[in-house]
Amino acid sequence: MSTELDAASIARISLHDPTHFSIQHSQTIHRLVCLQHWNIPTGSKVLEIGCGQGDCTTVLAYAVGDQGRVVAVDPAGLDYGAPYTLGQAQGHISQGPLGGRITWVQQTPLDYLPSLSSLSPTSPHASESQPFDATVLAHCLWYFASPSLILSTFRALKQHSKRLLLAEWSLVATHPSAQPHILAALTQAALECRKPKNSDSNVRTVLGPKRLTELALAAGWQLESETLVQGGEGLLDGQWEVSACLSSSFEREVEEQVSDERERAVVLASRDACEASLKGIRGVGKELGPWMFGLLISSDWGS
Repeated sequence: MSTELDAASIARISLHDPTHFSIQHSQTIHRLVCLQHWNIPTGSKVLEIGCGQGDCTTVLAYAVGDQGRVVAVDPAGLDYGAPYTLGQAQGHISQGPLGGRITWVQQTPLDYLPSLSSLSPTSPHASESQPFDATVLAHCLWYFASPSLILSTFRALKQHSKRLLLAEWSLVATHPSAQPHILAALTQAALECRKPKNSDSNVRTVLGPKRLTELALAAGWQLESETLVQGGEGLLDGQWEVSACLSSSFEREVEEQVSDERERAVVLASRDACEASLKGIRGVGKELGPWMFGLLISSDWGS
């Protein structure tokens, strides 16, 4: 599959600012690279958890073909997200050429999955009660509130999916330009675990490949393969997270949310390390370069 050939046409299906098309294009290329490692056959029925605005959903819908189906689940409100809300982005995709292959679900995974068992054979959604060929979680695992919630989700998916496909940032800086992104994520996580549990932050639970693999194995999945993949230069995720970490609003949030002076010092020290790392990268003329690991976990459904 030629990712370069397909990415532009798929990217244009998503809601985007034409003057900044390169941003959407890079995100689509990245998902197509993941797709090459996932081996999702045409005609598959795929469940996507944490679909957001649909950056990966369109790629999955493209992969499954006319006879396939993608059920895209996200618990966020339809008014959540920027520069476009989930409702705007998902609605736009539904009106496009891949829209007929996608069903959007606004629920948590643990609310949605039990409902599949209660569908009657005559229900218009009865086909969803059959096991999914694969479940994809792409760059959404850090949004989960806790490792235990991830574990519960992996266990619930074991009853409804034949394969589990994960893609998340690796926390491995194989190049110095990735270091600020890692430090920004860890800094945000350090603040997050000291905030109320009903947070809506981008980074809530930071887990690397080793811990995610442990959770998947504990849930009964069997590891098939694990691959470290370099993120493309056009991806801006690292820059977005570093900017959020170094913003004045983040520092104010630390002061407001963390009362213990030692804990506050830890979060701010991590933020300072992120800032120092960024200055070092820029000092040698480097840009931030995000890196990603693709984790493919497969098991026989119902075993």
